[in-house]
Amino acid sequence: MVEKNMKSVVNAIEDIPDGATVMIGGFGEAGSPTELIHALIDHGAKDLTIINNNTGNGEVGLAALIGTGQVRKMICSYPRSSHSKVFPELYRAGKIELEIVPQGTLAERIRAGGAGIPAFYTATTVGTPLAEGKEIRQINGRDYVLEYGLSADYALIKCETSDQMGNLIYNKTARNFNPIMCMAADVTIVQARKIVQTGMIDPEHVITPGIFVNRIVEVCEPVTESRLIAEGVSYP
Repeated sequence: MVEKNMKSVVNAIEDIPDGATVMIGGFGEAGSPTELIHALIDHGAKDLTIINNNTGNGEVGLAALIGTGQVRKMICSYPRSSHSKVFPELYRAGKIELEIVPQGTLAERIRAGGAGIPAFYTATTVGTPLAEGKEIRQINGRDYVLEYGLSADYALIKCETSDQMGNLIYNKTARNFNPIMCMAADVTIVQARKIVQTGMIDPEHVITPGIFVNRIVEVCEPVTESRLIAEGVSYP
């Protein structure tokens, strides 16, 4: 059996190189692998392209990673939210690149990347600045924009429970982008609140099969992003 268990979050991410493309799961704080992100900050990899639904909040997690200057480009749907301040300041200063992708299109681009589908057509951005420079095709009398699938070198994921083989269960809405990102990365790294023996998870309950997971690390008491922000925590 392939050994997927890592001793720590540090060991789990230590080979992520400069210039890597990294998908980070989560929808706001729900399903965000904060401990893995903080380990990536400490690791120091730079010139990263990050794919996420947003750009983080406060000065922890993804926002902290951006704040250290390690991120060259963000691909996301919501570059600004209620507690985001790091990314907007860097973007206005011209210190970080941004590619905005509508949320549904972002999800489908990631799903397509994981399914080996190179591109697809969608009507979502027709007639908007986001369609500029892209191929447009008329199908059944309606215009559609060509969008390419997204893949990554690594994916950082958070789940509720994993077994030794990397079969994953998520906690309700923390499921969000995590399952499709697991499929779209060359190396999927998962922090799990609990790791159990293989066979202890009902196969009917598995959301992400272990074939899409390369490394797992147990984080029994994951931090809560909103609590860190309320306490004024700034990482590192």
